[in-house]
Amino acid sequence: MHGWTGKMLIVDLSDEKIQEKKLDEEILRDYLGGRGLGVKLYYDSVSPDIDPLSDENPLVFTVGPLTGLAPMSGRHSVVSKSPLTHTILDSNSGGFWGKELKYAGYDALIVRGRAEQPVIVKIKDDEVRIEKTDLWGKNVDYVTEKLASEGSVATIGRAGENLVKFAAIMNDKIHAAGRGGLGAVMGAKNLKAIVVKGTKKPSVASLEMFKDAMMDMVKLLDASPPLNKGLRVFGTAMLYDIVNYLDVMPTDNFNGVHFEHGEKLSGDYIVQHYEIGHDGCWGCPIKCKKSDKKRNVELPEYETIWAFGPNLENGDYEKIVDANIKCNRYGMDTITAGATIALWRELKGENMLERIEEIGEGKSELKKGSREIAEKYGARDKSMDIKGLELPGYDPRGLYGQALSYATSNRGGCHLRAYMVAPEIIGKPKLIHRLNPEGKAGLVVIFQNLSAAIDSLVLCKFTSFAMTEVEYAKLLKGATGVNYRSEDVLKIGERIYNLERLFNVKAGVNEDYLPEKIFKGEHALPREKFEEMLQEYYEFREWKDGIPTEEKLRKLGILK
Repeated sequence: MHGWTGKMLIVDLSDEKIQEKKLDEEILRDYLGGRGLGVKLYYDSVSPDIDPLSDENPLVFTVGPLTGLAPMSGRHSVVSKSPLTHTILDSNSGGFWGKELKYAGYDALIVRGRAEQPVIVKIKDDEVRIEKTDLWGKNVDYVTEKLASEGSVATIGRAGENLVKFAAIMNDKIHAAGRGGLGAVMGAKNLKAIVVKGTKKPSVASLEMFKDAMMDMVKLLDASPPLNKGLRVFGTAMLYDIVNYLDVMPTDNFNGVHFEHGEKLSGDYIVQHYEIGHDGCWGCPIKCKKSDKKRNVELPEYETIWAFGPNLENGDYEKIVDANIKCNRYGMDTITAGATIALWRELKGENMLERIEEIGEGKSELKKGSREIAEKYGARDKSMDIKGLELPGYDPRGLYGQALSYATSNRGGCHLRAYMVAPEIIGKPKLIHRLNPEGKAGLVVIFQNLSAAIDSLVLCKFTSFAMTEVEYAKLLKGATGVNYRSEDVLKIGERIYNLERLFNVKAGVNEDYLPEKIFKGEHALPREKFEEMLQEYYEFREWKDGIPTEEKLRKLGILK
């Protein structure tokens, strides 16, 4: 095969059995890789009512047909059932680990069962071993440094060991499969780390066509101001000033929309006052990851700045940097961590920001996430979650497309299922009125489908600031030799989105809603406008009350 390796690795920790299997070519063509392949393999292997922390619940690691071949393709997906949301969940991570898995010769790695004692899985091309380890109890930075000489390291910290419901799987020390608690799934398996080293670069079907497609890609990336003048210079912190200026900065657990004391949180301030290092994932010309070269520490992304800054009414950037370092060490999703601390602050008047280690150690009830905490204290209306996953740092009251995207996201409150911030704030592919509900439903469907396809290639989402399904199809065709067209790319994304929804329906999670705060107060989103958008969305999806119809599933080839 070209582009794909056509192989998957199955590791059963219970009986220490390792198998290599061929992947069905039709599944690869129909689901690509990454998110799509992971969702399909997971859907076909479990019952939707499975307990996320049970031995039987598998973890599926996947790469795509462009991984390790195209620029900005140094990513991978992890798919399982989330202990935080009880939805099917894919978590996407950058770095170098995905490229190593692909070069080792695998499109997918499925981990099943539970080891009797803590173990590490080591993969070096065709050589795969399960080894007992004494690294249990250590955090991400220590484990990574100990194992880095053997390959790229994906590991959990103490949060994953302690089954924190928003524990992340960290790779290459600072990159996170962050949302939804898949680090806890890994911890429940007694699996401390997976180390991968690969030396077999996959082939492409047409080198000439692939090079031509990459030339187009590079030109478009170079011509994109948000990439070259924004992310390359400031990282994702470039978003801070404009989000705050437009009054879509969630503040004080979404009780406000603008933060008055954040002058030291903007990308411009950070670049002027820190000696910035520019870091990136494999094959990335943009290098949006920023670090403080003097201290050799990672600087936080926009979402982390928001979660530990405005959402806690904290304007001290150094406190945010410190919280980010601790979350990375323990392996915790910064969005859920910040949101849960913000909820606790509103309920109890106590700020846990400087005691974040207690959460990672499992010594605080905040390890359960916002929804469970709110339910325990009779304050469900104060939890800013959808389907159990907390909203990120773009206030839906001022972004109607993003609001609809949040509500209909299959994995809960996520901005990356359809990044409507691009057209509603950044102006990509073009600027649209953020407070006009007309036409938003159709756009959200298209963005969700395209997003699912990008996650399956697997490419960085930021490529969508410069590229369309036309360019993605051309890259795919050159790499795989399959005659993909732009409409095929969108249809694959639609197939993936419907399969995810079908799993959630069977698991009993299919309600699309926004937190009650969004419909109240001075900046409220009118409920009737939201309901109109939602019903229009269902019509575009050809769903009935949020559930895919049998006819729709047959059209997409999900039902035969």
